[in-house]
Amino acid sequence: MKKEDLGKLEEVKIRSIWEHEQYDFSSWLAEENNINELGNVLNLSLIEVQTEQPVVNYRCDIICKDEFTGKNVLIENQLEPSNHDHLGKIITYASGLDATVIVWIVETARVEHSAAIKWLNDNTNMDISFFLIEIHAYKIGNSKPAPYFKIIEQPNGYTKQGKSISQNGGELKERHSKRLEFWTQFNDMIDACGAPFNKRKATTDHWYNVAIGSSDCYVSIELVNKLHKIRLSIYIPDNKELFDKFEAQKDVINAKVPFPLCWDRLDNRKASLIYTYIDGLDFNNQDNYKDLMTTIIDYTICLKKVFAPYL
Repeated sequence: MKKEDLGKLEEVKIRSIWEHEQYDFSSWLAEENNINELGNVLNLSLIEVQTEQPVVNYRCDIICKDEFTGKNVLIENQLEPSNHDHLGKIITYASGLDATVIVWIVETARVEHSAAIKWLNDNTNMDISFFLIEIHAYKIGNSKPAPYFKIIEQPNGYTKQGKSISQNGGELKERHSKRLEFWTQFNDMIDACGAPFNKRKATTDHWYNVAIGSSDCYVSIELVNKLHKIRLSIYIPDNKELFDKFEAQKDVINAKVPFPLCWDRLDNRKASLIYTYIDGLDFNNQDNYKDLMTTIIDYTICLKKVFAPYL
């Protein structure tokens, strides 16, 4: 291709695409494909999307939930430069709707508001997360404009978690850093495999969850380094009826899955598990990480494909 055949990326004015915040932008953002795209940027799986929820004498733009944690996620849109009024609104709305993830989307983030969001993230506990995001749009020649979410400020979960551990009288242990390293490489491998499912933020936790299409269950990937294994499961937090529904199709499901599944209703607990193990995890010997992570991704894709039709 000749260099003169290359197009030039041009930014499009936001108001030329979405004239009105509520009726145009919020409605567009609440659509499944668009809210999923925002969820990818936030490393969240956003479900139960509602617009114009009342908060005393006001209405917030969007309230939804993170599928895995059940946390309320507040989204406030502002198709203009950030201002003090909306900064106050996000805090008011968050308190009124018990939201612990607060997302403020603006045309342009002013320096003082970026500093304010950073201060909130640095001085609140790890259960509270603030995001400041600019919405942009670009086109090449006569192409349709493509939206782009640009993160200006976000919570530093790793720092908060480290701070929390320190405040409780301990330091970040080696296994925590090994987990963070594993999940970071795992996210890179997901990208290398063509992003067959949405990534989650790399953390120091021993688990990593993947959405399956329902808030009632998900694929859980757990690091069990003591046993040198990965446990991969359909995790059902609190729905015995769903487990029974799956188990009624146990023979069909087992026949479709090319690896053994253990079915555990766990009658004395809220959660139920349908799981398998993958051998070979060793934090101190990472030579097999590429193959191990490829296997995890293949198994995850399989579980999603097999179980999703029964939801």
